[in-house]
Amino acid sequence: MSESEAAPVLRVVRGEPSPEQLAVLTAVLLRSGGGQEPPEPESAWQLDARKGTRVLHPGPGVWQRSLRR
Repeated sequence: MSESEAAPVLRVVRGEPSPEQLAVLTAVLLRSGGGQEPPEPESAWQLDARKGTRVLHPGPGVWQRSLRR
């Protein structure tokens, strides 16, 4: 198979759908996002940022305050 010829993405197994029916099916499949890759998992840094942890500034008693919620 040459580069200009791509393998078919859809194949009709039974029946003879009209061009309109194939267009609707193609639109629905594209809209569902079947061709997208799954999102990458979040890192531990991103998860901590979403928790809304406080920013601690240097100074006396910082270690004790860091343990409080």
